[in-house]
Amino acid sequence: MALKTRDKLIEVARQLFAHKGVENTTMLDIANASEKGRRTIYTYFKNKREIHQAVIERESEQIVSRQRQILESEESCTRKLRQFMEARFQILICPTGRRERQDTVPLLMRLDVTRAEKTRRLAARKEIEILTEILEEGKRLGEFSAPQADRALAMIITLMKGADAPGLPLNLEDANTDLEQARRDIIDFVIAGIAPRVTTT
Repeated sequence: MALKTRDKLIEVARQLFAHKGVENTTMLDIANASEKGRRTIYTYFKNKREIHQAVIERESEQIVSRQRQILESEESCTRKLRQFMEARFQILICPTGRRERQDTVPLLMRLDVTRAEKTRRLAARKEIEILTEILEEGKRLGEFSAPQADRALAMIITLMKGADAPGLPLNLEDANTDLEQARRDIIDFVIAGIAPRVTTT
């Protein structure tokens, strides 16, 4: 019951922040909209800043929910990494040539600029944690070459940051490169690069 109440307060606050802005939303507004007393709100949150942080945490978790499902799946680490990159790089290269991702852009468009930036940064940190776990698991199980997986982490993070950078449209048509094929090639290149080296004697 306590968890449901907290979740409701976060969702009500999220809607109010999106509609009125964080600065123009009061704790009383949240209490009235959630049909809870102010005392109930202060049971869960000390102040508006704390509930604002909880909203950012929830929004960032929604953004990385697909990657977390991939991490927790029973797939091989190689398959997890491929699925992670496919999901993540839809924002880098997509068939329409538009820099967006269906599940996250509508959410971020509803946020004020400051909250959107905080949400994006927190989501990026969580994505890096998930990616690191996949690579570390692959190293432990012998699916990935340890030195190459360590290098791949920095490379994939750089690609992710490039995907998020505003004002940098990716125009592979100039290189006579099919966008979907480019995405597959990037992923195949990374996967091949971290596979254990087969030595012959």
